[in-house]
Amino acid sequence: MNTRLAAILTAASLALALAACGDSGRDAAAKAEAQAKEAAAKAQAAAKEAADKASAAAKDAASATKDAANAAADATKEAADKAAAATKDAANKAGDAMAPKKQ
Repeated sequence: MNTRLAAILTAASLALALAACGDSGRDAAAKAEAQAKEAAAKAQAAAKEAADKASAAAKDAASATKDAANAAADATKEAADKAAAATKDAANKAGDAMAPKKQ
């Protein structure tokens, strides 16, 4: 929006300068309009490029978030498996310690 306003103001300034230099008002207006259209097209292309880059960045962020969530889930499962194995081992050792010893 600011880019378009700047383009319009630049074109208007150019039109005034051209009119002051002896160009007819019609020629100056036509040149100003052409430059304003060109500036607007460039601004639109820049906005599209920025939107495309933002979209790509959002996709990358979503992918990274998904990868991090998967890694966290894997780590949690691994920790739970180790905790279960340690609990089972401790229970077996406790059971062996409480069992009557054979003589």
